[in-house]
Amino acid sequence: MPVNIRGRHFLKLLDYTPAEIRYLLDTAKGFKQMKRNGVPHRYLEGKNIVLLFEKTSTRTRCAFEVAGRDLGMGVTYLDPGSSQMGKKESLADTARVLGRMFDGIEYRGFDQSIVDDLAKYAGVPVWNGLTDQFHPTQMLADLMTIEEKLGKLKGVNFTYMGDARNNTGNSLMVACAKMGLNFTACSPKELFPAPELVETAKAIAAENGCTITLTSDVEAGTRGADVIYTDIWVSMGEPDEVWAERIRLLQPYQVNAAAMANAAPGAIFMHCLPSFHDTKTTIGADIAKKFGINEMEVTDQVFESAQSVVFDEAENRMHTIKAVMYATLC
Repeated sequence: MPVNIRGRHFLKLLDYTPAEIRYLLDTAKGFKQMKRNGVPHRYLEGKNIVLLFEKTSTRTRCAFEVAGRDLGMGVTYLDPGSSQMGKKESLADTARVLGRMFDGIEYRGFDQSIVDDLAKYAGVPVWNGLTDQFHPTQMLADLMTIEEKLGKLKGVNFTYMGDARNNTGNSLMVACAKMGLNFTACSPKELFPAPELVETAKAIAAENGCTITLTSDVEAGTRGADVIYTDIWVSMGEPDEVWAERIRLLQPYQVNAAAMANAAPGAIFMHCLPSFHDTKTTIGADIAKKFGINEMEVTDQVFESAQSVVFDEAENRMHTIKAVMYATLC
């Protein structure tokens, strides 16, 4: 049966079937080829979208803006100071106003309930650019990159190292379960994903012939991995006070040469970015001064190695986001 997701919201991958995710990935591949070959694809000429950002971003904003303009749409960006949402105007009222003016709404910010409520009241497709619980557009880019580099998704052994209960860890577990990758969360037990989500992911994985594993053993967690993925140790919006505890917990889970050597031959390294792999950022320099470490979740050696595909992954945000907007608006 042909896939049709016109008019749908894109809030989390739990809402999408494997066939629908496959459709989005294949659509993104087509758009990437057109972009690379200079073929115009202004299929949504005359439509307008708005980007609501309560958390700043480089990749998400640029991906949505370029993707929207490539498709021929007008793009309006509203930063945290440019909207009255939640201040002088309720979220529901903001959603209903924007839904009258725009054909689609992107939200990047805090609790998942916010983007869910936008979808409830807007009357137009709403896309989740990131919440504290889920990061679905990143997942499409990650899946696309894995398939490009390894030639498949089903049966790939995927290890995520770090805070496994953050939005990236949650979403990767779901994405792998949906698309048949064997997912391992390698982290301290204190940072395992929520048990309810783990059980949901395990049930989905069973339907798709793959597994969900939680371990605190780095050697076991990285052994034979085809993909090793990590994220920053403190997420945007978390207080600076958590750095000391997070460093204490997660230093043993740094992706380094030993972890990559324990992985499968031809394994790739992935990161959703930004990354603290050196001291060339203000945060990186500050952490080095306070805690005496020059590299955090990944060493510079691994980040800059031939196994690292992080910039292919970043580019694929644009192609997959373009696919989401096209598929829900066309």
